[in-house]
Amino acid sequence: MSDKPSKEEFLNPTSRYQGEFTPENLVFDANLQEFANRISIICALENGGKLPPGEAYEQIKKLWKELKASKQNLID
Repeated sequence: MSDKPSKEEFLNPTSRYQGEFTPENLVFDANLQEFANRISIICALENGGKLPPGEAYEQIKKLWKELKASKQNLID
């Protein structure tokens, strides 16, 4: 078995959860990490001229709404 990360692990790296464990906190942490990874990709595409600024903004706005809903459903 290789120590190289899979394509999925490379594109969406995750860190171990370090906070107070509850299933809800664990799921929210995973959602937060996915949010951060996707924002990073959107910013890189926009900076590289592959995504128009307005489209990048709309995608980030949509991701933020999804993360906010996740927090309300899991933590609040």
